Amino acid sequence: MTAKKTLSQVSDFEIRLLRLFKTVVECGSFTAAEGVLGISRSAISLHMGDLEKRLGMRLCQRGRAGFALTDEGREVLRASQTLLAAIEGFRSEVNQLHRQLRGELNIGIINNMVTQPHMRITHALKSLRAQGPSVHINIGMMTPSDIELGVLDGHLNVGVVPLISPLAGLEYMPLYEERSLLYCSREHSFFERPDAEISDEELRNADAVAPSYRLPADAIDTHQTLNCTATASDREGIAFLILTGSFIGFLPDHYANTWVTQEMMRTLHPHRLHYDVPLSVVTRKGRRPNLVLERFLEQLSINN
Repeated sequence: MTAKKTLSQVSDFEIRLLRLFKTVVECGSFTAAEGVLGISRSAISLHMGDLEKRLGMRLCQRGRAGFALTDEGREVLRASQTLLAAIEGFRSEVNQLHRQLRGELNIGIINNMVTQPHMRITHALKSLRAQGPSVHINIGMMTPSDIELGVLDGHLNVGVVPLISPLAGLEYMPLYEERSLLYCSREHSFFERPDAEISDEELRNADAVAPSYRLPADAIDTHQTLNCTATASDREGIAFLILTGSFIGFLPDHYANTWVTQEMMRTLHPHRLHYDVPLSVVTRKGRRPNLVLERFLEQLSINN
Protein backbone atom coordinates (compact mmCIF):
# COMPACT_ATOMS: atom_id res chain seq x y z
CA MET A 1 0.00 0.00 0.00
CA THR A 2 1.39 3.39 -0.99
CA ALA A 3 1.59 5.84 1.90
CA LYS A 4 -0.22 9.10 1.42
CA LYS A 5 2.02 12.09 0.86
CA THR A 6 2.48 14.38 3.88
CA LEU A 7 3.58 18.02 3.98
CA SER A 8 6.96 18.13 5.72
CA GLN A 9 7.26 21.91 5.92
CA VAL A 10 5.48 25.12 4.89
CA SER A 11 7.92 27.40 3.11
CA ASP A 12 7.40 30.91 1.76
CA PHE A 13 6.68 29.33 -1.61
CA GLU A 14 3.86 27.17 -0.23
CA ILE A 15 2.41 30.24 1.50
CA ARG A 16 2.46 32.13 -1.82
CA LEU A 17 0.67 29.20 -3.47
CA LEU A 18 -1.93 29.15 -0.69
CA ARG A 19 -2.53 32.88 -1.15
CA LEU A 20 -3.01 32.25 -4.88
CA PHE A 21 -5.44 29.41 -4.12
CA LYS A 22 -7.43 31.63 -1.74
CA THR A 23 -7.63 34.38 -4.38
CA VAL A 24 -8.83 31.94 -7.06
CA VAL A 25 -11.59 30.70 -4.74
CA GLU A 26 -12.64 34.26 -3.91
CA CYS A 27 -12.76 35.14 -7.63
CA GLY A 28 -14.66 31.96 -8.52
CA SER A 29 -12.55 30.88 -11.49
CA PHE A 30 -9.06 30.94 -13.01
CA THR A 31 -10.23 33.43 -15.64
CA ALA A 32 -11.64 35.88 -13.09
CA ALA A 33 -8.45 35.60 -11.01
CA GLU A 34 -6.19 36.61 -13.92
CA GLY A 35 -6.74 40.34 -13.46
CA VAL A 36 -6.42 40.18 -9.67
CA LEU A 37 -3.22 38.11 -9.66
CA GLY A 38 -1.69 39.74 -12.73
CA ILE A 39 -0.74 36.42 -14.33
CA SER A 40 -2.25 34.31 -17.09
CA ARG A 41 -4.81 31.56 -16.65
CA SER A 42 -2.26 28.97 -17.77
CA ALA A 43 0.22 30.20 -15.14
CA ILE A 44 -2.50 30.02 -12.48
CA SER A 45 -3.28 26.47 -13.58
CA LEU A 46 0.40 25.50 -13.30
CA HIS A 47 0.65 27.00 -9.80
CA MET A 48 -2.53 25.23 -8.71
CA GLY A 49 -1.19 21.94 -10.05
CA ASP A 50 2.06 22.50 -8.17
CA LEU A 51 0.16 23.16 -4.92
CA GLU A 52 -1.94 20.02 -5.38
CA LYS A 53 1.23 17.95 -5.92
CA ARG A 54 2.86 19.42 -2.81
CA LEU A 55 -0.25 18.72 -0.70
CA GLY A 56 -0.90 15.33 -2.30
CA MET A 57 -4.59 16.01 -2.97
CA ARG A 58 -6.91 17.51 -5.55
CA LEU A 59 -8.27 20.87 -4.42
CA CYS A 60 -10.75 21.76 -7.13
CA GLN A 61 -12.54 20.60 -10.24
CA ARG A 62 -12.07 22.77 -13.30
CA GLY A 63 -13.33 22.37 -16.81
CA ARG A 64 -16.42 22.90 -18.90
CA ALA A 65 -18.66 22.31 -15.89
CA GLY A 66 -16.98 25.26 -14.14
CA PHE A 67 -14.83 25.73 -11.06
CA ALA A 68 -15.75 23.88 -7.84
CA LEU A 69 -13.87 22.99 -4.66
CA THR A 70 -13.46 19.37 -3.64
CA ASP A 71 -14.14 18.37 -0.03
CA GLU A 72 -10.39 18.44 0.58
CA GLY A 73 -10.20 21.83 -1.12
CA ARG A 74 -12.75 23.29 1.28
CA GLU A 75 -10.75 22.01 4.26
CA VAL A 76 -7.49 23.37 2.82
CA LEU A 77 -9.18 26.74 2.22
CA ARG A 78 -10.33 26.88 5.85
CA ALA A 79 -6.86 25.94 7.10
CA SER A 80 -5.28 28.48 4.71
CA GLN A 81 -7.47 31.27 6.07
CA THR A 82 -6.41 30.37 9.61
CA LEU A 83 -2.73 30.21 8.62
CA LEU A 84 -2.75 33.51 6.71
CA ALA A 85 -4.65 35.23 9.54
CA ALA A 86 -2.02 33.93 12.00
CA ILE A 87 0.80 35.24 9.80
CA GLU A 88 -0.89 38.63 9.61
CA GLY A 89 -1.37 38.58 13.39
CA PHE A 90 2.36 37.91 13.85
CA ARG A 91 3.22 40.73 11.45
CA SER A 92 0.92 43.13 13.30
CA GLU A 93 2.46 42.26 16.67
CA VAL A 94 6.00 42.79 15.31
CA ASN A 95 4.88 46.10 13.80
CA GLN A 96 3.75 47.17 17.25
CA LEU A 97 7.40 47.09 18.27
CA HIS A 98 8.25 49.63 15.57
CA ARG A 99 5.05 51.65 16.13
CA GLN A 100 4.74 51.91 12.37
CA LEU A 101 1.59 51.26 10.40
CA ARG A 102 2.31 48.25 8.23
CA GLY A 103 0.40 45.14 7.28
CA GLU A 104 -3.23 44.62 6.30
CA LEU A 105 -6.67 45.80 7.32
CA ASN A 106 -9.33 43.26 6.34
CA ILE A 107 -12.84 44.75 6.46
CA GLY A 108 -16.23 43.17 5.81
CA ILE A 109 -19.04 45.60 4.91
CA ILE A 110 -22.69 45.04 4.01
CA ASN A 111 -23.72 46.12 0.52
CA ASN A 112 -24.80 49.64 -0.48
CA MET A 113 -23.09 51.53 2.35
CA VAL A 114 -21.10 53.78 0.04
CA THR A 115 -24.07 56.14 -0.45
CA GLN A 116 -24.24 56.95 3.29
CA PRO A 117 -23.86 60.76 3.39
CA HIS A 118 -21.90 60.80 6.68
CA MET A 119 -19.06 58.83 5.04
CA ARG A 120 -17.43 57.93 8.38
CA ILE A 121 -15.89 54.75 6.95
CA THR A 122 -14.50 56.61 3.93
CA HIS A 123 -12.98 59.36 6.08
CA ALA A 124 -11.47 56.82 8.49
CA LEU A 125 -9.89 54.88 5.61
CA LYS A 126 -8.53 58.12 4.14
CA SER A 127 -6.94 59.06 7.49
CA LEU A 128 -5.49 55.56 7.92
CA ARG A 129 -3.99 55.69 4.45
CA ALA A 130 -2.42 59.07 5.19
CA GLN A 131 -0.83 57.70 8.39
CA GLY A 132 0.28 54.40 6.88
CA PRO A 133 0.78 54.52 3.10
CA SER A 134 2.09 50.94 3.11
CA VAL A 135 -1.02 49.51 4.81
CA HIS A 136 -2.83 47.12 2.46
CA ILE A 137 -6.61 47.56 2.74
CA ASN A 138 -8.89 44.65 1.75
CA ILE A 139 -12.64 45.29 1.63
CA GLY A 140 -15.13 42.46 1.18
CA MET A 141 -18.83 43.06 0.56
CA MET A 142 -20.62 40.32 2.54
CA THR A 143 -23.77 39.32 4.36
CA PRO A 144 -23.98 40.28 8.06
CA SER A 145 -23.64 36.63 9.12
CA ASP A 146 -20.50 36.12 7.01
CA ILE A 147 -18.98 39.30 8.44
CA GLU A 148 -19.61 38.25 12.04
CA LEU A 149 -18.20 34.76 11.41
CA GLY A 150 -15.18 36.25 9.61
CA VAL A 151 -14.41 38.53 12.57
CA LEU A 152 -14.86 35.63 15.00
CA ASP A 153 -12.50 33.28 13.13
CA GLY A 154 -9.92 36.03 12.59
CA HIS A 155 -9.73 36.38 8.82
CA LEU A 156 -11.50 39.74 9.13
CA ASN A 157 -10.18 42.42 11.49
CA VAL A 158 -13.36 44.45 11.56
CA GLY A 159 -16.83 44.57 10.03
CA VAL A 160 -19.91 46.76 9.64
CA VAL A 161 -23.23 45.04 10.36
CA PRO A 162 -26.80 45.82 11.46
CA LEU A 163 -27.09 45.47 15.24
CA ILE A 164 -29.90 42.91 15.50
CA SER A 165 -28.75 39.80 17.41
CA PRO A 166 -25.33 40.51 19.00
CA LEU A 167 -22.96 37.54 19.33
CA ALA A 168 -21.27 36.97 22.68
CA GLY A 169 -17.72 36.85 21.28
CA LEU A 170 -17.94 40.21 19.50
CA GLU A 171 -17.83 43.88 20.49
CA TYR A 172 -20.21 46.32 18.76
CA MET A 173 -19.53 50.05 18.41
CA PRO A 174 -22.45 52.23 17.20
CA LEU A 175 -21.86 53.71 13.75
CA TYR A 176 -25.09 54.94 12.08
CA GLU A 177 -28.85 54.89 12.37
CA GLU A 178 -30.06 53.94 8.90
CA ARG A 179 -33.64 54.93 8.00
CA SER A 180 -35.62 52.92 5.45
CA LEU A 181 -38.68 54.32 3.67
CA LEU A 182 -41.34 52.75 1.46
CA TYR A 183 -40.85 53.36 -2.29
CA CYS A 184 -42.58 52.80 -5.59
CA SER A 185 -41.16 53.48 -9.05
CA ARG A 186 -42.33 55.78 -11.82
CA GLU A 187 -43.85 52.73 -13.54
CA HIS A 188 -46.15 52.02 -10.58
CA SER A 189 -49.79 53.18 -10.45
CA PHE A 190 -49.11 54.93 -7.11
CA PHE A 191 -46.41 57.20 -8.51
CA GLU A 192 -48.59 60.04 -9.81
CA ARG A 193 -51.10 59.90 -6.96
CA PRO A 194 -50.73 62.05 -3.80
CA ASP A 195 -50.27 60.07 -0.58
CA ALA A 196 -53.63 61.35 0.68
CA GLU A 197 -55.37 59.52 -2.16
CA ILE A 198 -53.64 56.17 -1.50
CA SER A 199 -55.57 54.29 1.18
CA ASP A 200 -54.10 51.88 3.71
CA GLU A 201 -56.14 49.11 2.11
CA GLU A 202 -54.54 49.80 -1.28
CA LEU A 203 -51.09 49.70 0.31
CA ARG A 204 -51.89 46.41 2.05
CA ASN A 205 -53.08 44.86 -1.23
CA ALA A 206 -50.25 46.11 -3.46
CA ASP A 207 -47.56 43.56 -4.35
CA ALA A 208 -44.50 44.21 -2.22
CA VAL A 209 -40.97 42.84 -1.89
CA ALA A 210 -39.61 41.66 1.47
CA PRO A 211 -35.93 41.21 2.37
CA SER A 212 -34.80 37.66 3.16
CA TYR A 213 -31.98 38.93 5.41
CA ARG A 214 -32.28 39.61 9.15
CA LEU A 215 -34.29 42.63 10.31
CA PRO A 216 -35.15 44.23 13.67
CA ALA A 217 -38.51 43.27 15.17
CA ASP A 218 -40.20 46.58 14.26
CA ALA A 219 -39.05 46.24 10.64
CA ILE A 220 -40.48 42.70 10.50
CA ASP A 221 -43.77 43.99 11.89
CA THR A 222 -43.85 46.74 9.27
CA HIS A 223 -43.32 44.26 6.43
CA GLN A 224 -46.09 42.04 7.77
CA THR A 225 -48.59 44.82 7.04
CA LEU A 226 -47.72 44.55 3.32
CA ASN A 227 -48.64 41.97 0.70
CA CYS A 228 -45.10 40.60 0.22
CA THR A 229 -45.22 38.42 -2.88
CA ALA A 230 -41.48 38.55 -3.64
CA THR A 231 -38.23 38.42 -1.66
CA ALA A 232 -34.68 39.63 -2.24
CA SER A 233 -31.42 38.70 -0.54
CA ASP A 234 -30.09 42.27 -0.45
CA ARG A 235 -31.03 45.90 -1.00
CA GLU A 236 -29.94 45.90 -4.64
CA GLY A 237 -32.37 43.04 -5.33
CA ILE A 238 -35.16 45.03 -3.67
CA ALA A 239 -34.33 48.04 -5.86
CA PHE A 240 -34.43 45.88 -9.00
CA LEU A 241 -37.96 44.73 -8.17
CA ILE A 242 -39.21 48.18 -7.20
CA LEU A 243 -37.92 49.60 -10.50
CA THR A 244 -39.98 47.07 -12.46
CA GLY A 245 -43.08 49.02 -11.41
CA SER A 246 -44.72 45.82 -10.15
CA PHE A 247 -43.69 46.08 -6.50
CA ILE A 248 -43.39 48.51 -3.61
CA GLY A 249 -40.69 48.02 -1.00
CA PHE A 250 -38.48 49.50 1.69
CA LEU A 251 -34.99 50.84 0.96
CA PRO A 252 -32.49 52.90 2.98
CA ASP A 253 -33.17 56.55 2.13
CA HIS A 254 -29.52 57.27 1.23
CA TYR A 255 -29.44 54.34 -1.20
CA ALA A 256 -32.73 55.24 -2.92
CA ASN A 257 -31.88 58.94 -3.16
CA THR A 258 -30.26 58.66 -6.61
CA TRP A 259 -33.47 57.27 -8.13
CA VAL A 260 -35.60 59.78 -6.24
CA THR A 261 -33.49 62.66 -7.59
CA GLN A 262 -33.93 61.28 -11.12
CA GLU A 263 -37.69 60.97 -10.50
CA MET A 264 -37.51 57.22 -11.03
CA MET A 265 -38.79 56.49 -7.49
CA ARG A 266 -40.82 58.25 -4.83
CA THR A 267 -41.61 57.62 -1.18
CA LEU A 268 -45.04 56.53 0.06
CA HIS A 269 -46.29 58.06 3.34
CA PRO A 270 -42.71 58.73 4.59
CA HIS A 271 -43.83 60.30 7.89
CA ARG A 272 -45.40 57.08 9.15
CA LEU A 273 -44.10 54.25 6.94
CA HIS A 274 -40.46 53.91 7.95
CA TYR A 275 -38.14 52.05 10.30
CA ASP A 276 -34.60 52.56 11.58
CA VAL A 277 -31.79 50.02 11.74
CA PRO A 278 -28.72 50.65 13.94
CA LEU A 279 -25.44 49.86 12.17
CA SER A 280 -22.37 48.94 14.18
CA VAL A 281 -18.65 48.38 13.77
CA VAL A 282 -17.86 44.89 15.03
CA THR A 283 -14.55 43.52 16.35
CA ARG A 284 -13.59 40.35 18.22
CA LYS A 285 -13.43 40.39 22.01
CA GLY A 286 -9.98 39.63 23.39
CA ARG A 287 -8.32 40.30 20.02
CA ARG A 288 -4.54 40.50 19.72
CA PRO A 289 -2.94 43.96 19.64
CA ASN A 290 -3.12 45.36 16.11
CA LEU A 291 -1.94 48.91 15.57
CA VAL A 292 -3.53 49.22 12.13
CA LEU A 293 -6.95 48.19 13.44
CA GLU A 294 -6.69 50.44 16.52
CA ARG A 295 -5.82 53.46 14.38
CA PHE A 296 -8.77 52.73 12.08
CA LEU A 297 -11.13 52.49 15.07
CA GLU A 298 -9.72 55.73 16.46
CA GLN A 299 -10.43 57.50 13.18
CA LEU A 300 -13.99 56.17 13.14
CA SER A 301 -14.50 57.67 16.61
CA ILE A 302 -12.99 61.00 15.55
CA ASN A 303 -15.33 61.18 12.55
CA ASN A 304 -18.42 60.48 14.69
